[in-house]
Amino acid sequence: MNNTKLSVVIPVYNEGESIPELCDRLQKILTSLNLNYEVIFVDDGSTDKTFSLLKERHNQHNKIKILHFNKNFGKAYAYSAGFASAKGEIIITMDGDLQDAPEEIPNFLEKMKEGYDLVSGWKYTGKGKRRFSSKFFNFVTSFFTKLPLHDFNCPFKAYRQEVAKNLHIYGELHRFIPALAYWKGYKITEIKVENYPRKYGKTKYGFGRFIKGFLDLITVIFLTQYIKRPLHFFGLFGLIFGVGGFCIDLAITVEGLAKGKIGHQALLLLGLFLIVIGIQFVFTGLLGEMIYSLRETKEEEHIVKQIVE
Repeated sequence: MNNTKLSVVIPVYNEGESIPELCDRLQKILTSLNLNYEVIFVDDGSTDKTFSLLKERHNQHNKIKILHFNKNFGKAYAYSAGFASAKGEIIITMDGDLQDAPEEIPNFLEKMKEGYDLVSGWKYTGKGKRRFSSKFFNFVTSFFTKLPLHDFNCPFKAYRQEVAKNLHIYGELHRFIPALAYWKGYKITEIKVENYPRKYGKTKYGFGRFIKGFLDLITVIFLTQYIKRPLHFFGLFGLIFGVGGFCIDLAITVEGLAKGKIGHQALLLLGLFLIVIGIQFVFTGLLGEMIYSLRETKEEEHIVKQIVE
């Protein structure tokens, strides 16, 4: 019988210099909590001494588990593997670069007692406070997802087991975990956490993450707001293009009738092109509605297990 109360999932990639201090601090704070716990390190294809150091720690402490990837797949897949392996009733995620302080774990657990399903960290100091790009990203994400959080991308989070197990994350969607959980109806909040400067190595993030983040934001908006009504998404663009093209062609036609000939052939073709595009968007939305309706029908067939009258 599983009696694990807490699982700590930590994705790491080339963080060998941080491993000894992180493990020592984790062991100290988790032991003081006086509950059954496990620490799951997900080695995302590290090329330094990270894996060997983790194995040494595993041999010393049976509370430490290691999931080792044969190459770098990214944090989303590391989270998915860690969540699948975690047995704790509460699951904590944090980074392995010592920017997240293990000593703050009790604060997350205390907040969870208030009945929340997911508690997200808010980096109100350090780089989380200084960078305009982070503030802009969080503002835009909060606006479109209707979830009032200050920091969506903070890796320091606490989940109830059912939340973590029910999340399907891939690509860069780990940035939007609170929004995905909120869409599923879970109760979300945040607490302030310190964000310490990196002690070893260098950041794994580059400019490319902003482009990926923008594209994934579009994915999240669609998944959380339009997955059940795709016609509302595609139909809106269809109407904009279709009505725009119709108005252009109507104006050209009226002008042509008044002058006795139709000019502006380029505008006429543009109007026809916009009408065709608009129709394609509408039919794409209708196709999406049909696919979703078919899926819902199949799921409903399995909702009722038994009827007693």
